Formats: sequence, structure tokens, C-alpha cells
Amino acid sequence: MDTVGIHRPRNLGWTRAAALLYGDWGTSKAYVIGLAFVAAGFSSFPIILAVCALTGLVAYNYIIVCKNFPDGGGVYSAAREQSRVLAVLGSLLLLADFMVTAAMSCWDAMSYFGIHREYFKIATLGFILLVGVINYFGPKHSGSLAFLLAVPMMVVVVGIIALSAPHLSFKQLEPPHASFGVNWVAFCGVILALSGVEAIANLTGVMKLNLGCTPEAPNVSATAKKSIYPVAFEVVFGTALLGWAMLSMNDVSAADIKARYEDMLRFLGEHYGTAAFGPHFGQIFGVVIGLVVGLLLLSAVNTAIGALIGLIYMLARDKEMPQPFTKLNSHGVPWLPLVVAVGLPMILVAISRDLDALADMYAIGVVGAITVNLGSCCFNKRLKLKLWERVIMVSTFLVLFAVEITIAQTKPAALFFVACVLGIGFALRWWAMKHAGFETIIIKREFAAAVSNDTTHFRPNLTPGQSILVAARGLTPVLRFAVEEAKFRQGNLYVLYIKELAVNLPGPLANVERPRWQDDRDAAHIMYAMVKLGQEIGVPVVPVFVVSENPAATILDISATIGADVLMLGSSHRTKLVNLLKGNVITEVAKNLPENIQLVIHS
Repeated sequence: MDTVGIHRPRNLGWTRAAALLYGDWGTSKAYVIGLAFVAAGFSSFPIILAVCALTGLVAYNYIIVCKNFPDGGGVYSAAREQSRVLAVLGSLLLLADFMVTAAMSCWDAMSYFGIHREYFKIATLGFILLVGVINYFGPKHSGSLAFLLAVPMMVVVVGIIALSAPHLSFKQLEPPHASFGVNWVAFCGVILALSGVEAIANLTGVMKLNLGCTPEAPNVSATAKKSIYPVAFEVVFGTALLGWAMLSMNDVSAADIKARYEDMLRFLGEHYGTAAFGPHFGQIFGVVIGLVVGLLLLSAVNTAIGALIGLIYMLARDKEMPQPFTKLNSHGVPWLPLVVAVGLPMILVAISRDLDALADMYAIGVVGAITVNLGSCCFNKRLKLKLWERVIMVSTFLVLFAVEITIAQTKPAALFFVACVLGIGFALRWWAMKHAGFETIIIKREFAAAVSNDTTHFRPNLTPGQSILVAARGLTPVLRFAVEEAKFRQGNLYVLYIKELAVNLPGPLANVERPRWQDDRDAAHIMYAMVKLGQEIGVPVVPVFVVSENPAATILDISATIGADVLMLGSSHRTKLVNLLKGNVITEVAKNLPENIQLVIHS
């Protein structure tokens, strides 16, 4: 036995999926309506409604995508069925989106927190770096902050709408003053509410299955619908009503509204709170809005950085990026993708003058990625799309393609930014493919050294004995104790090595291969030594190698799969901080281990 196959756990229900989607998608209204006013003033309401309509249309298309890609329906998975180059192109566009999302969300969070302009960039850079430090320990319980803040955010939105309802009017609304072409350009410039829907497509691989479905024939359409529909409804109607409320402030000048476009929701809360209950209430309500929206925007930063890490790692694992990007730190996080995911948004913040400058670079990435995804799906004859589903998807694709071309033509900064991302990305891909053979030679040389490992210091005491599963991270004393017990019990010794992968993968890896301990340096060091030692003393040693994001759950699953009588674990020597951030594996295993399996903790 070289490996034990396990399915990625499908434990993401619709409520948590909706909260994760809302953590990214729901924050768009925090800056969309303000940017729309900057673009078109009091004639911006048709533009806001058009953005809301397109958002709803894209949401419906992604329900179709999720139904047809139950193992991950992001742009990489969808486009790869058409072309590897197209898949990389879509992934790089999505990478550009995540970069700007992290920078833009953190920037806007500082606005909602009320940070003084003198310290604005420093605070933004500091928070991005802090999120990166937290992600160094892995994205444990990813999206928890978004989940906790989803309800308060909706309460805040409903509160603003309720306070503004008596004041809503068409008095200050103006018809479009410019031609269709000018309004089309303005519309293309404020399409900032779409990136979250790409994130939900990447989560289909961990969504709960429909009733009666199995992992071998998965279907997650029910979970996808329940998670997308309510969030899309809130985003579409909430953005429209808040935009109307912004344009109904009769006693506020256009200059004052433009001055607060970065924290428009807080400005609306202060204005209508003051009108309803006085200035003291308005000020307090504004602070509450700033705190809730600011924290949700920071959770969007965390989500974007985690998605960046996962996307770069997946491309590297699929041989589309240099292999150094697959190297993990001691917590299972790819350290080079982590550096890139934190460094690039910080560079964007450092070179940008305001939120509007970041918004110019934002839309070209997200619209491009969604265009590639929908285009790949609607022209994929393998997908069993109904005629009307294919017609809607083709229509949406054509609209988004026109938007992408318009942005490229009218926003030189956006075109230059995405050209840099694509150029560097494809250059790295070329370098990775050119040097692919060199990697194999190095691996073979390392394994040759591992085979000649000296085990003379690892001799056990030979006494009579039964079957054991032992989990180890190195040639530690627990392995010697396990060999002795296996000899005494006269049974098999299963040596389990878990390659911890603390990455949120945006879909399945294209080149799915059974993991082999022979291809992992650390695992091979242990397994070769244990197999050789087992042969010498007459103990059957069975290597078990698994790649997992949840070591505790994997240990429990393997114990039940092989029917182990005894499970042995070495005691943990991690610091309190690491245990706090990552959890204690022994505690989790002991809590959930079946009673018929003995647990031995060796210290």
C-alpha cells in the first residue's frame, strides 16, 4: 500500500458558503455607489441600476457554472477543458483581480475606520502585512470573520435604507447628460461588484452534495442556488436602494458627496441618522457602520490573499509555474506564494494616489476572468447546457467581452497593469516548462542519499506482540516505540506521513496524481528507513502517505479505513501561539477517535 485515497471533505453548507460569498461580494456596495457618483454625479442612478442588473445576470450564470463543475468551477477549471494556455490566461487575470481586491479593500477599510490621511498609506500597508503574517500559519477557519460580520453588515444596510426611506425622492435625480458612448464608458468604470462570484465557483469542491448524490457522482446545485440567490438579491437591491438614498440628500452639495465617496455608507448613516434622531445618534451610527464595514473589508483582504496563495500554488503544482512556488513552510503554507500575495498588493497601495486609481486597475482583471470562464463554458459542447441556459451565457459573455475591450481602450493604467501581470506570468510559465526536466534530476539525487540512511542508532528491543498505525513527522522516538510494539503484537505497522497543505485551492488540480511518498524528500527519509528496519527485524511496515489540509481529520479517517487496533502519536512541542492559531492535533484526535481504537501518546 503506497497511498490511501480519501475524498476532500464536503462540509460547506449553504449558509457558510453564502457568508463567504457575502464577505467579498457584499462589500462592493461600500465603494460602488461612491465611485458611480464621481463618474456621473446626480445622473448616475441609471449606471448604478445597470451595474445591479449585470451583477444579477452574472450571478445566474454562475449558478449554471456551479451545477456543471461540482469539483471546482473557477476560471482555471472551466478554461482548461478548452486550452491550457487559456486556463493560465484566465488564472492570471484572476490573480490581477485578487491583487487589486486586497489593496482596494484594505484602502477602503482605512477610510471607514476614519484613519487620518497623513497615516493612510502606512496604515493600509501595515494591515496588509498583518494579514500576511496571520496567513503564515495557514488559512485555518478561512472566512470566519466574514461569517461573523455578514449579519451585522446586513443589519447596517437595512438600517441605512430604513432611515433614508422617508427622504427618498426623484427631485435631485438627473437624466443622463452625455451620449450613450460616454455613459457606457462610465458604466464600464464602476463594474466592481463581480469578483466574489468567481470565489463561490471555486468552493463547489467542498460544498455539501444534493440529497442522494455520492462523491463519485457529485452534484451541488442545491447548495449553490441557496448560497448565491440570497446574496445576489441583497447586493442588487441593496446597492440600488443605497444609490437612490445617496442621490436623495437634498441638503448636501455634489462636492461634499464626492469628498466622502470612499466611505459613502458611513456618510449615508451619519446624514440620515442625524436627520432622524439628531447629530449625536448620527455620529454614533456612523462609527458603528465604519467599524462593521471596515472589518468586513479586512476579511475581504484576508480572503483575497488566501485565494492568491492557493491560485499560485495550484498553477505551480500543475507545472504551469516554477516549482519553487510549491515549497511549503513548517505550517503547510507555500512561502513564496505568500510573499507574492502580500508584496504585490502592498506595491499597488504604495504607487496609488487614491481609491479611484485602484478601481481603474480592478475591473479589467475580474471582468476578464469571468469573461474567460463564461466563454469557456458556453462554447464547451461537453457541458449539458439547456438551450436557454446557453443563450443567456453567450449573451452575458458578449456583454462582458465588450466591457473588457472598453476598459482596455479607455484606461491605459489598467491595460498596462494587466499587461505586466500577463507578461510576467507567461514568462514564468515558459521558464517553468523549460526547466521541468532539471527538477527530476535533483529529486533523484536526493532520494539516492535518502536510501543510504544510517539506522544503526534506531534498534528496537525485540519482545513478543499486534497491528499499529503510527503518525510521525520525522525519525522520532514514537517510531521506535511503534516498531517494538508491532514486533510484540506480531502485526503490521502502518507508518503514516501527512504532508500538510494549508492552502485554499481554487478548484481541483488539473493533473490529478496519486500522492507518492517516494516523491517527497521528508517522507522518503522516514519510509526508506522504516521499511529497511522492518525487513531486518521481521516487522511488516506499510508506508501510508497522504496530502491533507486537516491532519486530525485525516488521521481519524485512515485509522478507521485500515481498521487499526492501536493509534500512536508523538507529543506536540509547538508553542502556545502556534497551537492557538492552528489547533492541537492530538486533542482533536482524542476527542473524536472511536472507542475500539486505543490511543497511545508517546512523549
